[in-house]
Amino acid sequence: MGTTSGLPLPYDDYKNRQEVFFKDIPKDSLILIPTNPVCFRSNDTTYPYRASSYMLYLCGWKDPDAIFMAYYKSGTWITSILVQPRDTKAEIWEGRRVGTEGASSSWPIDEAYSITDIKEIISKKISKSQKIYSISGLNQSLDKIIQSSKLEVVDPRVILDEMRVIKSEGEIALMQESASLASLAHIEGMKKSFSGIGEWEIQSIIEAYFSSRKSGVSYGSIVGGGDNATILHYHSNNSVIKDGDLVLVDAGSEVEGYASDITRTWPVNGKFSEAQKEIYNLVLDAELAAIKACKVGSPWSSSHHAASKVIANGLIKLGVLNCTLDEALGENYDGPYRNFFMHGTSHSLGLDVHDVGGGRQGDKGPQRILQPGMVLTVEPGLYFGSWREDIEIPIRYSGIGIRIEDDVLITENGPLVLTSDCPKEISEIEALVGQGLSGNHA
Repeated sequence: MGTTSGLPLPYDDYKNRQEVFFKDIPKDSLILIPTNPVCFRSNDTTYPYRASSYMLYLCGWKDPDAIFMAYYKSGTWITSILVQPRDTKAEIWEGRRVGTEGASSSWPIDEAYSITDIKEIISKKISKSQKIYSISGLNQSLDKIIQSSKLEVVDPRVILDEMRVIKSEGEIALMQESASLASLAHIEGMKKSFSGIGEWEIQSIIEAYFSSRKSGVSYGSIVGGGDNATILHYHSNNSVIKDGDLVLVDAGSEVEGYASDITRTWPVNGKFSEAQKEIYNLVLDAELAAIKACKVGSPWSSSHHAASKVIANGLIKLGVLNCTLDEALGENYDGPYRNFFMHGTSHSLGLDVHDVGGGRQGDKGPQRILQPGMVLTVEPGLYFGSWREDIEIPIRYSGIGIRIEDDVLITENGPLVLTSDCPKEISEIEALVGQGLSGNHA
């Protein structure tokens, strides 16, 4: 678990964020925001470490055992961070640490302390405070100190989540980098696909591409062939994909904490059947309509409503539904078309793949309005699992699962597709599949 130092965004970006955050905090308060704990996989083996998104957002600190602290003194907010101290023996095993000196000289904070002195330092600050803003459940030692203080504790995420909704120019640049990388990885997966390939092999092709570019996954990759593509959060990735089957690949990279999220569906033999084309073109039309609906000033659910209308109407034309469009859509977009399109069309994207600021797209009540700088996915799909017993699945489409997903930036000039490098037209996909194979699979 080596140290990765350096700020992914300009120093002033973090200081400006801190200033905006502090405007909503009473001056008699103490801010204590811990990062994620190390998680154990088995015995003494840990999962790859990933810092809290809130820690990354406020100061860019990527290493474990850290707490961002801020307090008001002499007319200004003082920012601090408690970090792992330099320790030669520990560093021999786990990698170099930044330590307190490195933190105070290179990170957007005023002071740095050793996390080993957590009780003494934080107790002293608490004694001069009337209220604490903190996120509980991440650092047990911190939670015990706070609980013993008997002070009111407020969750700062309400403030920070609202700030994170609109991305800065620097954040957008990192998200574009992540989206472009993921696009190229999907292309690599298409090029190296063939009848009889294992789902795990496509996963390894895509994730190896991420690794070779010093990136990682932003979530567990979904690679579902045939009927497996009809399971929304399929993660086994252990089946062989037969000739004639489609494969649905939902995989995104993470660059400096910022996620991309792409889904593409393609035939492993390089040729869509007529039935597959019918469903694919319907999903693609729905996706294009949903992207078009991502306009400044539109309600959050605009993309979902646009996609739902196209899909419901298409299912009627294909004979899957035998009803009017209004009946297919139902009240609050919850009609029988949902038997085949069960999820929402969009979610926010940023430091988290399901980022803050976006609710379920069918919810009643006030809607968030789309603003410049928001980034969201657009991902309609249709799923005809042959294994389902709750509804009748048309034989022509049995076993077909298709989702198409892009990452979209809201701008004053209309939606900008960050993942536009990733092909999605049938002709483009058929031209790519299998083109990167050696003679063994040609």
